[in-house]
Amino acid sequence: MAAGLEDQQQHRDTTFAEKRAARGEKIFATNSSSAERGGGSLMEEGNNTKNLSQRLVVDAGCAMAAGAAVAPVVSMIDRAIMENASGKQQLMTSIKKSMAKLFWRPHLYLTSKPFALIVMVYGGTYLSANFLDTFKSTTRPRPASHVTHGPAKFAATSAANLGLTMIKDSQFTKMFGTVSNRPVPPVTYALFALRDAMTIFASFNLPPMIAPRLPMTEAAEKVMSRTSAAQFLAPAAIQLVSTPFHLYGLDLYNRNGGTPFSDRLNKVRIDWLKSSLARMCRIVPAFGFGGVLNNSLRLRFQKQLE
Repeated sequence: MAAGLEDQQQHRDTTFAEKRAARGEKIFATNSSSAERGGGSLMEEGNNTKNLSQRLVVDAGCAMAAGAAVAPVVSMIDRAIMENASGKQQLMTSIKKSMAKLFWRPHLYLTSKPFALIVMVYGGTYLSANFLDTFKSTTRPRPASHVTHGPAKFAATSAANLGLTMIKDSQFTKMFGTVSNRPVPPVTYALFALRDAMTIFASFNLPPMIAPRLPMTEAAEKVMSRTSAAQFLAPAAIQLVSTPFHLYGLDLYNRNGGTPFSDRLNKVRIDWLKSSLARMCRIVPAFGFGGVLNNSLRLRFQKQLE
């Protein structure tokens, strides 16, 4: 009898221990899954540094490739506008000469100083946009292909473009003007800066704002997305407003003296339309095609690193 009671007690103790063990496993599993969820949350809150060095190389490569792709057209148009404004030669005459040089002696054209300056300007501008996107995707974190919009991108791209364009414009003004080599007036730099700030805003900030409002049919959207269309249209249209500042700044350099204000305005009026159209032709490749190419290349290669 005593032995039977002892066996029953032992059985109850074993069952109780098994239940406690089962509860313990359940608690452990719950805690483990919570820890895993917590770990995932911490990963989400941390930095996305995966393949960071390779992502930066992709940013630089895409920016320079896009800059080199647009440089032939942009350099010949910039030269033509400068020579036309100074009276050195007509706009179309200058463009024809540059096209002939590019066609017959491409090695000389593609290694020339004007070409290198344009690659520097637009490659550097795209690079600042790419690096900012990578910085944001690393610190938030986001996927490597993430693209940002807003004041930070406007400030970064404006600073890069303004600084590099000032270097380029000072060199182009001296190379393709008719007056003796002299310092570019501060007012000319200020007008160039205003011109470029307007273009940068229309290139990087306006497209995402106006893209949803573009009157495009479904058939048109199959050919080109609203975002791409806006990226072509916005920077081109703003040239009608920004070109007078460009022409006035050039005139201050070319006729740096006692030229009446009315004469300067008349010169701007005469050159405004053809110069605006020429600048549209350079802006569409520079910030339209170049921007789309840079973004497309970056998206393609960054996705491979995610």
